[in-house]
Amino acid sequence: MNASRIKPPMTEDNGWWWEEVGRDRLPIQRCTACSTLRHPPRPMCPRCRSMAWDFIEAAGRGTLFSYTVLHHPQFPGYDYPLTIAIVDLEEGGRICTQLVDCERDDIKIDMPLEMFIHEDADGFKLPMCRPAA
Repeated sequence: MNASRIKPPMTEDNGWWWEEVGRDRLPIQRCTACSTLRHPPRPMCPRCRSMAWDFIEAAGRGTLFSYTVLHHPQFPGYDYPLTIAIVDLEEGGRICTQLVDCERDDIKIDMPLEMFIHEDADGFKLPMCRPAA
């Protein structure tokens, strides 16, 4: 991955999340009214519709819920084929991220995964996951 990646949009709703990832943390938004965890960040709780929230720092452990392998279109900065995973976090909630360091034939639903923060050549930080050691 030597080319620059396309950066995701930073908005009022997710800017805080990217700031925490930039500090090597994996934040997960939590509704303070009903404790529902949610990702990606958004202003309203999908369960109780509260606008009040804080966040927890996830430990970075989970299991593979689902995945897909992308071949096209190919964007600069990514190695293809690209495996995108939906991870059930240990704390609850799910996160969508790139699965690396794993051959396609070794991918199994419910396999244990660990999250880590990857820093690209431009200094941009992005959560990724790999098989747990």
